[in-house]
Amino acid sequence: MKLSLGFSPCPNDTFIFDALIHHKIDTEGLDFEVSFDDVETLNQKAFRSELDVTKLSFHAFAYVYDKYALLDAGSALGFGVGPMLISKRKDLTPENLNADLKIGIPGKYTTANFLLGIAFPHLANKQEMVFSDIEPSLLIDKIDAGLIIHENRFTYAEKGLTKIIDLGNYWEELTGCAIPLGGIVINRKLDKEVQEKVNRLIRKSVEYAFANPKSGVSFIKAHAQEMSEEVMYKHIDLYVNQYSVNLGTEGRKAIDVMFKMAQEKGIIKPLDRSLYLTLN
Repeated sequence: MKLSLGFSPCPNDTFIFDALIHHKIDTEGLDFEVSFDDVETLNQKAFRSELDVTKLSFHAFAYVYDKYALLDAGSALGFGVGPMLISKRKDLTPENLNADLKIGIPGKYTTANFLLGIAFPHLANKQEMVFSDIEPSLLIDKIDAGLIIHENRFTYAEKGLTKIIDLGNYWEELTGCAIPLGGIVINRKLDKEVQEKVNRLIRKSVEYAFANPKSGVSFIKAHAQEMSEEVMYKHIDLYVNQYSVNLGTEGRKAIDVMFKMAQEKGIIKPLDRSLYLTLN
């Protein structure tokens, strides 16, 4: 059986899925047709139900949870992993951000934009762009501030850019929970047996990657956008952890807290809690 699978070319995702798609583990009769896309493109594909299995932002999951079930394996949650609001300007602080500032964001439905909305609801002058274009746009003054994700947290300072606020720290202080960034979901139309098999295989793929961290290095490098190996593995260490093996009670609690807060603030519509926290 062949399933369509979407994930980003970022090191955390290629690290997680290398063993699965290259049959370094027993895939139990399943093959995967892979699409590599940035996270907002994956969000949009999920809205159109284009993929059987896909990575997506947890913010976006709130809009498709009736069509896709959240898997326990493959997610990106953690502490100290959140998006950061940065700028070329040295005068900007969390206290003086005004509504006229033009903010570059990596997508409307990213969890990063959700957190920005929680922390600074008045910052509505936003420009959507591919996450890798945010730093260059700041450097040429196309935008006043930028919301960065992924490996850009390791590179912005060397380019002369300044942190305004770490929204991951903001979230952790506000809730005490890990920050839910992205998860792996599967189409609910697939049989429960297939859903459980895919979840099991992704878990085994993550476990294989942890046991053999250099096994997929050539595959990861090929998609890492000229990233140094040092930064590549910093990225992996930051975003791939125990929650990637299994969300567990604490991981699902963090997702639940995020959705409850979003509903209270009117960012998303009321959700059926019993549905979005179950596999099928």
